[in-house]
Amino acid sequence: MSGAIDRLRETTSELRGRALWVVLGCLVCQMGLGLTYVKGGLAADLIEALGLTRTQFSTANLPQLAVQAIASPLIGLLAVRVGARRVLALSAAAFAAVFLFFSRIDGVAGFYVAIAGVGLCAAGMGDITVGHIVSLWVRRNRGLALGIAYAGSNLGGGVMAMLTGSVAASHGWRSGLLAVVPVALFVLLPAALFLVREPRARDGVRVPARSGGEPGGAIDASDEALTDAERALDLRAALRTRSFWILTLTLLSFFFYFTAILDHLVLFLVENGLPQDEARMRYGQAVGLGVVSKVAGGFLADRIRHDRAILYDYGLLAASSVVLLVMPGPGLVPLFVLAFGFSQAARDVVYPLVLGHCFGERYMAEIYGAMTLMLLPGGFLGPIFAAALRDRLGSYDVAFTTLAVLNVAAFALLFLLRDERGRRAIPR
Repeated sequence: MSGAIDRLRETTSELRGRALWVVLGCLVCQMGLGLTYVKGGLAADLIEALGLTRTQFSTANLPQLAVQAIASPLIGLLAVRVGARRVLALSAAAFAAVFLFFSRIDGVAGFYVAIAGVGLCAAGMGDITVGHIVSLWVRRNRGLALGIAYAGSNLGGGVMAMLTGSVAASHGWRSGLLAVVPVALFVLLPAALFLVREPRARDGVRVPARSGGEPGGAIDASDEALTDAERALDLRAALRTRSFWILTLTLLSFFFYFTAILDHLVLFLVENGLPQDEARMRYGQAVGLGVVSKVAGGFLADRIRHDRAILYDYGLLAASSVVLLVMPGPGLVPLFVLAFGFSQAARDVVYPLVLGHCFGERYMAEIYGAMTLMLLPGGFLGPIFAAALRDRLGSYDVAFTTLAVLNVAAFALLFLLRDERGRRAIPR
């Protein structure tokens, strides 16, 4: 029993005091990402009230993805240069303004502007900013800390969809959208202002140098931590490494696969004989696994090398796409849901970890922000690719086979990752 208690203490050794409050604050801020689910929950109301076609409604994904992807490099730069706390606070306040505007729109143009605004705010409160600040506070238990923080997006998605849906059912869709404003101002904004902050010298963690080059006053008990901070690569240096381009390409393939499955899984299952209610349930299970898989994935990633963690995650992701090819045979649908649901959410956790492994943590937000540009081509083209082949050929066979090949290729590429700070290959 004492051994188990000692292991538990070691697992959570850094998640205490101010660091714990920062992680919890990041979890609350990540709930802001759940606001991107509001549109889908109010789809029927918006289509009827604004006179939209389904095509016009779905096309709103483009401005959201475009703004979110294009803003990501700037968000990463600001997180490093002015601090994640300010970025999160401004994004929370902006969410309130955007949903106030959203509740007053009367046509398709206003709808697209509002959705683009949601994309901008989501970039500010997203994985880049939160991953940056958590990585500065936590080292040994970083995977678990990231998993806890990133679970906020899944919690927020469920909570905000239920809140806006229930208000809309009794008071109309405009009131449903207005219900987001007090949440942004009195939940998200205080969490950013009072719980999240950059580490200081007296906190006993490595305080990175500012962008101008001033020393940060390192107070870390480990000389290795100081060495790692000094050796960290910025974006310009990372662009000259092979690991940057490997991770960028594998992120593109992930978004391509992930968004295609989100749009077409229910349609595919219904086409192959599953009742619609069961197909929707399986979809919900795949998405809902995010809370558990992020925390569990982070916990497991802390116990293995981070370059191995991303291999295991992408290996499971590739396996899910292979299972998809032989669905919906007996027992295969739950197997796919488990493999896809766990791997797609755990990726959020292992990516910042492997970025720190390859380039160091100091400029992780800048580097991750640049890579996140892949959200636009991957997220936009993945669903269109699957839909076009399905419409032309009458089945998803060719589309899903292509996705499986891409996932296996991405998995193979990840074996070439290395610690770029020392220009030496990662030992196997």
